[in-house]
Amino acid sequence: MSENDRRPMFAANWKMHLGPADAEAFVGRFRDLYAPRGDARVVFFPPYLSVAAFLAASGDRPDLELGVQDVHQEEGGAHTGAVSASMAAQSGALWCLAGHSERRREFGDDDELIAAKVGRILAAGLRPVLCVGETLGEREAGRLEEVLSRQLAAVLTRLSDEDRARLTYAYEPVWAIGTGRTAAPSDAAEAHGLVRSEIGRAGGVVGATILYGGSVKPGNIDELLAAPGVDGVLVGGASVDPESFAAICSSGR
Repeated sequence: MSENDRRPMFAANWKMHLGPADAEAFVGRFRDLYAPRGDARVVFFPPYLSVAAFLAASGDRPDLELGVQDVHQEEGGAHTGAVSASMAAQSGALWCLAGHSERRREFGDDDELIAAKVGRILAAGLRPVLCVGETLGEREAGRLEEVLSRQLAAVLTRLSDEDRARLTYAYEPVWAIGTGRTAAPSDAAEAHGLVRSEIGRAGGVVGATILYGGSVKPGNIDELLAAPGVDGVLVGGASVDPESFAAICSSGR
């Protein structure tokens, strides 16, 4: 995806849901509900065990792109249970998430580790989706801009101009993930404006794609996509149901 690709992006993060059999059934149903469209990009991030099943089921639908949820910061070695970026690329993946709030919170991925992972993702030829966002406490303390600036600078200041141009971003208000709470379109627009400003300050591409992630549903997709600066969505819970995700991806048709 070039920096001039302004198509809306619909990304499905299945997290720890949909094993191989479930993934195959999902894709079969989703294909029936969602016809290819040239004016949007659809990317799936299944768990690793479901990658092969996803690829087999998506088959002749290259419009359904594959990403992975995380990679290890090392290229290889004695890291039981881990997967390297080059392995992910060999599997057929095109994309990789980095810095998702659940990785930061549950697994202790800090800014330095996330920056190392992004470097590996880029070196393997994958496209990183760098996730940033604030907790409820940070938001209530008025630290939104500070948090976004720190998270973005930690990665962007370590990259070349060429690599910065390959990044896609996702803004996740952590307080809206899995809680049923959603940032109002005005909140999303404000945060995306800050993300874009900080990207430029750190030397990134100001016109980069920025996704919104946080309790996205068929009922709020239209107003979220209409918010200034929102270029697509990173969907969690609603993405594991083919009917819901197909409705989200069909927004604007």
